[in-house]
Amino acid sequence: MFASLDPLLHSELRLAVMSILISVEEADFVYLREKTGATAGNLSVQIDKLNEAGYIDVERGFAGKRTRTVCRITQKGMHAFQLYVEALQSYLNPPKEE
Repeated sequence: MFASLDPLLHSELRLAVMSILISVEEADFVYLREKTGATAGNLSVQIDKLNEAGYIDVERGFAGKRTRTVCRITQKGMHAFQLYVEALQSYLNPPKEE
């Protein structure tokens, strides 16, 4: 009756990161931290989990002397997000019994 919810996306912070990335071409770590209100350590762990799953690509480099981490959603991540939203809708609009 109800579709399964992707446990990776069902985490509040990971879902927030994916929601931000789905609407922008890319976002750096500082932007994601500011928008989510997460601590740097927690955000870093959650970004690594999304990266390991193939939902986002993470590029680490330097901007001048400062480190810069940039995240982009992948096709796999977009598809997983779409399936998650569809599954969530099945909970919001359950089929009516006849």
